[in-house]
Amino acid sequence: MSHPTATEQTSPTDDALRIVHVVRSPVGGIFRHIADLATAQAAAGHSVGLVCDSLTGGAFEDERIARLGASLALGVVRLPIARDVAPSDLAARQGPPGARAARAHVVHAHGAKGGVFGRVVGAWLGRSQPLARFYAPHGGSLHYDRKSREGRLYFTVERALERVTDSLIHVSGYEARVYEEKVGRPACGAVVVRNGLTAEEFEPVQPRPDAADFLYLGMLRDLKGVDVFLEAMKRLHDGGTPATAVVVGDGPDEARYRAFAAEAEIADHVRFVPPTPARDAFPLGRAIVVPSRAESMPYVVLEAVAAGVPMVATNVGGIPEIFGPHSDELVPAADPAALAAAMARLRADPDAARNAAEARRAHVGGEFSLDEMSSRIETVYRGIENRRKAF
Repeated sequence: MSHPTATEQTSPTDDALRIVHVVRSPVGGIFRHIADLATAQAAAGHSVGLVCDSLTGGAFEDERIARLGASLALGVVRLPIARDVAPSDLAARQGPPGARAARAHVVHAHGAKGGVFGRVVGAWLGRSQPLARFYAPHGGSLHYDRKSREGRLYFTVERALERVTDSLIHVSGYEARVYEEKVGRPACGAVVVRNGLTAEEFEPVQPRPDAADFLYLGMLRDLKGVDVFLEAMKRLHDGGTPATAVVVGDGPDEARYRAFAAEAEIADHVRFVPPTPARDAFPLGRAIVVPSRAESMPYVVLEAVAAGVPMVATNVGGIPEIFGPHSDELVPAADPAALAAAMARLRADPDAARNAAEARRAHVGGEFSLDEMSSRIETVYRGIENRRKAF
């Protein structure tokens, strides 16, 4: 099955689908995934829309969402959606404004809360119209411990919602395995479709002349390991290596990270920068550090590898699937000593770091394509649609 690229716009055809994506938090890699997929689906001739939270993010996210909405036939609807599962979610069963009028064929829910909200809405609307429901966890609830109260709640909800789910769409083999370990073997369908990039994103990016030694790019929260990164920076300085860093992003723990940098006496060597598109941020550092404690299939790693940016990353989630034969280069998560040692080795031998980056870039070039991602997901949609027509 061939498709136009995401930059080509195709008029709707008789077999075009009406697709609504649902997510609570329209930020970070999850929004990047939805924006890419929705844009590619619109270019293939489908009518696409997005429902997301109205309280999350700031001006940067608002601008990105508005720009995406302007390119989608069904537009964007923003609603206040609580972070946790709450009784107020039951009010969503009528569907957000415009959802019923959209007469969607597909609801594709993303993330833990988006998965609940989207499938509850989809099940309600499906009572009066044919509607296929798909769910992509993107890590989400799978980050919880099975023994925690939150984990038990979310995994029980995940299990119950399989009854109103046509298929799970995992972004990595790792995510699919964790789902089975924590929730159980799914009673609905389940497939793995990895994230993909556009051809333009494989153009190499060069650091600026004044680039810092290291770049962190992403949400400012402990799950992403920013605290580990800053501790590693402190260890480098304490060991006589005056490395510099730029931290790009925002999040709930930013004030604490700034305070740590001041207390550790590295504030003069660590610069904090507001959220910036990845390819604009890459030139700010000579290498990127991804110190996450947990990931599913992180776009920042894919984008940096495709751009040929030298990298230190942790051995978590789907990152080994991206590194492939180079996964032995990954470091343990939540280990500032190991992270600092890897950063010191990279800084000491920039030629070796660039050669390693080019080897990773060559590997990813044949594995992760946006056109392939969009095509495979449409095949999953069509499979459910054809199965229903057969009965």
